Amino acid sequence: MLNWKLAACLTAVLLTGCETTGRVIEVVDTACNWTRPIYTSQADVLTGRTADQILAHNLAGETRCGWKPRLPSK
Repeated sequence: MLNWKLAACLTAVLLTGCETTGRVIEVVDTACNWTRPIYTSQADVLTGRTADQILAHNLAGETRCGWKPRLPSK
C-alpha cells in the first residue's frame, strides 16, 4: 500500500500536468514552403490509386498554396 507522502507527490505531479497558461497556440501550415506539385510524363505507368493520390495532392496544393496548373508541353 502506498504511503500518504508518495500518494500526495504523485497527485501533485499529475495535477501540474493539467495546468493551463492561457496562451493560444497558433498552428501555421508550412507545407507550401517545402512541397511541390507532382508531374508525370506519358512514359509513366500509374495505377488508378496512385493517379488518384497525385491528383488529390495537386488539388490540395492548388487550394492551399495557390499552385497553378502547368500547361502541357507541345
